Amino acid sequence: MTEAIQMTETAAQSPTKAHLPDAQIVTAVTHWTDRLFSFRVTRPRSLRFRSGEFVMIGLLGDTGKPLLRAYSIASPAWDDELEFYSIKVPDGPLTSRLQHIKIGDEIILRPKPVGTLVHDALLPGKRIYFLATGTGFAPFASLLREPETYEKYEQVIMMHTCREVAELEYGRQLVQSLADDPLIGEMVAGKLLYYPTTTREPFAQMGRVTDNLASGKVFADLSLPQMSPAEDRAMVCGSLAFNHDVKAILEGFGLVEGANSDPKHFVIEKAFVGDGI
Repeated sequence: MTEAIQMTETAAQSPTKAHLPDAQIVTAVTHWTDRLFSFRVTRPRSLRFRSGEFVMIGLLGDTGKPLLRAYSIASPAWDDELEFYSIKVPDGPLTSRLQHIKIGDEIILRPKPVGTLVHDALLPGKRIYFLATGTGFAPFASLLREPETYEKYEQVIMMHTCREVAELEYGRQLVQSLADDPLIGEMVAGKLLYYPTTTREPFAQMGRVTDNLASGKVFADLSLPQMSPAEDRAMVCGSLAFNHDVKAILEGFGLVEGANSDPKHFVIEKAFVGDGI
């Protein structure tokens, strides 16, 4: 079992002013395990985005040129700051550096949000499934805190799979906090169904998202009908293999992939992939 570290640093006072182009100041950092961390940064006053979108963020490399990567914004569109959730890759060009950021440090943020995991890319439905592995939970951390999610759907099902229990902690704490959220707490009650699973460490619920969908186990466990294009919608974010496999399963249920320009029954974020299972 990977022990949850949950070391959190928060800013004790107002952050200093950034001096690099497109830079924002780090205001909080939490290390969840030896492989996962989240952090918050200041938000440009001019930045507008839809919950579920991503931006390019990064640091200056040794050459003085920016090292940038696409990161989903984990905070909702109404938040005063921006939150991100990341894996630590020891030899990764960016994450090997990013995992060491501290309060007051600067990161580069290109304020041009885009992405497919947005409500506008789906047709109206009764239920929505958020399907994620690993740090693919990030865009749903935004959407789970977005009032529009609960205004549009009668039920919201969050399926998240990680290798070990500690890797689910970021998502577990976020979901747990929603009931007491002053903005959406009453909206969430009775609508959100959380289905976390592991693939390696024993847990109350186990198995990959794909297996639990294909076998129908998740429907039986949550007393839900099998997915249908008439009532169900889905958003997918994970590894390339996960995205491919989930797409095939959803299409097997009769759902059709959509996009911002052509709303349908499900969407997949293809601009980047999270860590696999």
